[in-house]
Amino acid sequence: MKSLEDALKHRVGLGTAPLGNMFRAVPEEEAQTTIQTAWDQGVRYFDTAPFYGAGLAEMRLGEVLSHYDRDEYVLSTKVGRYITEETEEKEGLFEDARANKVITDYTEDATKRSIEQSLERLKTDRLDMVFVHDVSPDFHGDEWIAKFDEARKGAFRVLSQLREEGVIRGWGLGVNTTEPIELAMELEETRPDVCLSATQYTLLNHDRALERMMKSAEEKDVDIVVGSPYNSGVLLGGDHYNYAKAGSDIISRVNQLKEIGQKYDVPLKAAALQFSIAHPAVKSVIPGSTRPDRIKEDLEMIQRDIPKEFWEELVNRGFVSEHAPLPVHSR
Repeated sequence: MKSLEDALKHRVGLGTAPLGNMFRAVPEEEAQTTIQTAWDQGVRYFDTAPFYGAGLAEMRLGEVLSHYDRDEYVLSTKVGRYITEETEEKEGLFEDARANKVITDYTEDATKRSIEQSLERLKTDRLDMVFVHDVSPDFHGDEWIAKFDEARKGAFRVLSQLREEGVIRGWGLGVNTTEPIELAMELEETRPDVCLSATQYTLLNHDRALERMMKSAEEKDVDIVVGSPYNSGVLLGGDHYNYAKAGSDIISRVNQLKEIGQKYDVPLKAAALQFSIAHPAVKSVIPGSTRPDRIKEDLEMIQRDIPKEFWEELVNRGFVSEHAPLPVHSR
C-alpha cells in the first residue's frame, strides 16, 4: 500500500455529499455522469460517507469506480454512522435520501460494521483514509464531548489499529467545526494523521481555524483536507451557508467579495479554491458537485492566474486575515 503522502498528492478531489441527494433529488444518470466526468478530467481522489443519502453516495461512487484499477484512485469514507434495513421519515439536508434508517454510533463494534458496509457499497476491498464523522457541536450540541469520548474509546482505537496494520493509510476526523480536530490532535495514544475540515478554512470563514487548528496541524504534522470550500455554495451565488439558509449578512459579504473579484477579473470559485489550498497544512480540497460541467471548471479555476493586487485588497479591507498564507502569484 502506498503512503498517506502519496494518497494526498491530489490537490483537487471530489466531495460526494451532493450525490447523496443533499438539498435535492439528483437523478441517477446525472450523478453517474458527474462522477464519470470527474474521472475523465483526471480527478483521482474521492471522498464519501454513509450519511450522504443513507449510503446513496457510496453506492453511486462505487458503481463508477468499480470499473477502474483500485490502485489508480484514492478513496476516503467515514465512520460514526451505519445503515439498517429499517426505514425512517427523512428530513433536513437529506430529506431525499434512501429511506433506510441511519444510526449514529462511535463505538468499536459500530465502527467495524460501518466499514464493512461501506466496503460493500463502494465495491472495493480497501479504504485509503477513514474519517470519524460529525463528532462535533453542530450535530450533538452539549453532548458532543460525550460523543467524542465514545469515539476516542471506540472509533479512534479501531482506526489506529487498522493504520498500524497497514489496512488503511490514515485516519482522522471529518467535521464542520474546529474544536474536535484541535482536541484530537492533543491525544497521544490515538492521534489522527489527516483530518477533513469542512466550511472552516475558506475564503469566507477562516479566522478561528487559523488561530488554533491550522497552527496545531503544522506543529503536529497532521494533514488537512478542506471540504465545502464554497461554504455550501453561498460563495458561488447559492442560498446556503454551512448547510443552512444564508443570512443577509453573509449574502452581503459575498456580494462585496464578488465586486472585488469583478474589479480584478477573478471568479470567486478560483479565489476560494486557491485560498484554501495555499495553506501548507492543506493537502487537498474537495468541492462537491452534481453538475458534470462544474468539475472541469473547478480544475481550471485552481490554476487560474490571480493578480496579487486582488489578495492585497482583500487583506486591506479585512476580508482575508493578514496571517493567512496566500497563493503564489504569477503576475
